[in-house]
Order: sequence, then structure tokens, then C-alpha cells
Amino acid sequence: MPDLDEKALARRVEELLAAYPPETTDRLDFLHARFDAGLAWVHFPEGLGGLGLPRSMQPVVEKALYRAGAPDNDPRRNGIGLGMAAPTILAFGTDEQKQRYLRPLWCGEEVWCQLFSEPGAGSDLAGLATRAVLDGDTWIVNGQKVWTSSAHIADRAILVARTDPDQPKHAGLSYFVVDMHDPGVDVRPLRQITGEAEFNEVFLTDVRIPDADRLGEVGEGWKVANATLSSERVAIGGGAFPREFGMIGKVAETWRSRPGLRTPETHERLLRGWVDTEVARITANRLRQKLAAGVPGPEGSAMKLSFARINQELSSLELDVLADDGLRYESWEMRRPTHVDFTGRDAGYRYLRAKGNSIEGGTSEILRNVVAERILGLPTEHRVDKDVAWKDLPR
Repeated sequence: MPDLDEKALARRVEELLAAYPPETTDRLDFLHARFDAGLAWVHFPEGLGGLGLPRSMQPVVEKALYRAGAPDNDPRRNGIGLGMAAPTILAFGTDEQKQRYLRPLWCGEEVWCQLFSEPGAGSDLAGLATRAVLDGDTWIVNGQKVWTSSAHIADRAILVARTDPDQPKHAGLSYFVVDMHDPGVDVRPLRQITGEAEFNEVFLTDVRIPDADRLGEVGEGWKVANATLSSERVAIGGGAFPREFGMIGKVAETWRSRPGLRTPETHERLLRGWVDTEVARITANRLRQKLAAGVPGPEGSAMKLSFARINQELSSLELDVLADDGLRYESWEMRRPTHVDFTGRDAGYRYLRAKGNSIEGGTSEILRNVVAERILGLPTEHRVDKDVAWKDLPR
């Protein structure tokens, strides 16, 4: 690890700003220079956008660049790439894969999506049916994926597919990187309760994936996918936020602006929501401290579980406080958004969109199992399919 303290790291940022003044430097040129200087994600290794420093030192970089008006990499547009694909590539990718994928991913030149869920294997991800068959040094993939965020703007995807149906379902999977511009990839919108389509279904027909684009060994797909899911749940529920950020901030703002609509019952719900949000925020801080010392564990599932419950309770409270005005909704126009924007939209959108929080990133039911088994140490559920070949399972 480089011998850098916060002052030395701050000097590196100053050197970057001096060499590439944000006001006169092309945005992409600045992002390239930042990545090459190791200031993209400081906890990554040198040469891969980092300096091998503790994750806790990243705010030193972010604050200095924000004050200088430096461009960011539009993280909301590429949340799956930054929060899920990048940690997985770092953990399981070859040196060539890391060099090939991480720089354009972080700089936002390539947007990523996740091809995991399927119509017949949602919560039971290991039961997926998408097949990858090796033909020489190329895998031929056929199948269907569903609930794929950002597939309509994605350049690449992380994919789990079945490579050996003769193995039990968890053992016969492998993990790949997919070129979303392959002619066999067909992306179709899924219209949601909000009237929009940020999700998609993706049909894969004879999609060709070089074996060089496989992450991990053949048959290790479940292991690699679990690492991705752990990162996803931390990304959703374990962010660093100030007090009264997000949903609680919008509800508190509504509460303060409409004193005539307050009741003892809504007051109690607001206080309970504020306390729950603050507990979750402090717990997320502890989770990030643990991340700084290692890799995400099952605690991320608990944070994502809390995030979904709190969001749904607070969005419901906001509509109750708004009374008749809560029935308004800005538009049912069909849109293809690039990211979820809870705080920038109206209360009706927040209420409808929050319903998906207990499904995306792992259903709340599955996450309760994860918390029960991996954190509380409770007995696992009885499984009769553990040693049965996937091809012999009823579907």
C-alpha cells in the first residue's frame, strides 16, 4: 500500500486539478486523467483506478473535486456497472479483463446492466434456464432475462447462464460478460406501475460470447453471482447519506409546509420513520467501516431490507399528509428513464416506485432468509433439490 495520508492524497488531487483544469478540460479527458491518477476509487489497486488505500479515504477526493467544480462520471446512469460489475471484475477477472473493462466502465463510456432474473427463476436464481453451450472458444447463449434495469442504454452486461444441466442447479452455472450490441440481443420495455419502463426483458438468441469474456471458472457462476449480489445490496442500502436525506427529507419537508394537515397519528408515524431512517443511516456507516477492512458480507442484505421497508412506509405517509393532493400524479407518459429519481419527482411517483424496492435487488422474503441464516445463525430451510441434476428438476 502506498505511504499516503490524507494530506498527501489531497496533494494528488491538487496536482490533477492543476494539470487538467476542469473549466478548460474536456469532460472525458478529465475522467481519464482522474482514473489514471488512481483517484477514481482509491481502494482499488494501482493501475486500475486506485491507489490501494482504505476505502474510507475516498471522501477526501470527492470533496476536493466537488469544490473545484470537476465533472463526475454520472454515477446514477451507470449504477449497476459501478456498484456491481466493477467489484465482481476486480474479484474474479483476469488481469486482461480488469485492464479492458474497468477504465471505460468507471469513466461512463460503457454502461452496464445485469442479466440474472428470469421469468421462471426469480427469487430462485439458481434455477435459471438460460443455456450457454461451448463451441470451440465461443459460448452460444440462448434464453430470456427479465427485470433488467438500464438494458435499453447498456453497452455490456453481466450474465449468469447454465453451462452444465447434468449438475445440481447451483453447480452448473457460469458467469459471463455480454456485449449488448450483439445482434442476438433483443431488449423490450416492461411498463411499470409508474407508467414508465426503466426495466426490460431481454431475449438472447444465439448470442456469441468469447470464452475470454467468462468471469471465474466454468461452474463457478453461483459463487461469482453471490459476490455481485452482495455488492448490489450494499449499493442499494448502504450508501453514505447526510441526516434527512432522501425519502425522509421529502416527507419532513411536506410535513413542515402543511401544518393544517397534521394529526397526532401522522406525527407519530413521521417520528417513527425519522428514527428508523437515522438508525439505518448510522448502521450503514458501520457497514462501510467493515467494507473498508474486507468485502461485503450478509449485512448488506439487512440494510437493503430496511431500505425497502422504510421507503414504502414513508412514501405512504407522505400521501396521507398531502390528503387530496396526494392523489395527483405528474404524468402517465411512457418514458425510458436512465435511473430512479425519488427526490426529484412528485409524491405520487415516490409512492408507486417504492413498491418495487421490496422486489429489486433481491426480494424481501429472500433477504429475510439471508439475515436469518447468515447473521442470526438460524437453521437453513430444508432443500430437496440440493443434490439433484438441474435437468431432472420439475419446472
